[in-house]
Amino acid sequence: MTRIILRIIVAAILVVAFASAVVAIYAKATGLSARATPSTVEASAARAVRSFAVPGAMKDRRSPVAASGDVLAEGLAHYADHCASCHGNDGSGNTEMGRGLFPGVPDMRLPPTQELSDGELFYIIENGVRFTGMPAWSTGTADGEASTWHLVQFIRHLPKLTPDEVMRMEALNPRSPDAIRQEIEEEQFLQGGDTSTPVPSTTSPHAGAH
Repeated sequence: MTRIILRIIVAAILVVAFASAVVAIYAKATGLSARATPSTVEASAARAVRSFAVPGAMKDRRSPVAASGDVLAEGLAHYADHCASCHGNDGSGNTEMGRGLFPGVPDMRLPPTQELSDGELFYIIENGVRFTGMPAWSTGTADGEASTWHLVQFIRHLPKLTPDEVMRMEALNPRSPDAIRQEIEEEQFLQGGDTSTPVPSTTSPHAGAH
């Protein structure tokens, strides 16, 4: 019995040592830079681990919210305010923030996202994904969960997004203090007024909605 325990301990030490060596080699080779593009192996492994991590009952869950016009409109507004800075209004992920993350923000119009179940999308939005830039948006409230289901339906709608909807989203995107200041100064200049007025609060109309 003692020999068996000793062998188990030695095997465990070897496994830990091997794993540590792999991590060290990976860190040295990549420099842990977020500029790199994940390899196919890394991307596949990450998707597999993410899928494994989602509880089975959640994977099979269907959205309790139908994709009505009102639901999509609420989802559009929420997405434009909370998600577009990383994911882009069109869901492509082609944004300054999205390109700077590792792994890069996915194009949510494509199969790797669209083929996820409603429950998987809901779980990812509510709980985030560790070691990526995806935060957990859960508020622990019924209203927050309802907003997440609206987002799930809007994500389903991204491949069919219209130019008019993109324009509506652009008007709802959070603006930086510099952008607001420039707009105020331009308006005051056109009216012949003073351009030194302080910039107002940039609190988003949707802040706290999720």
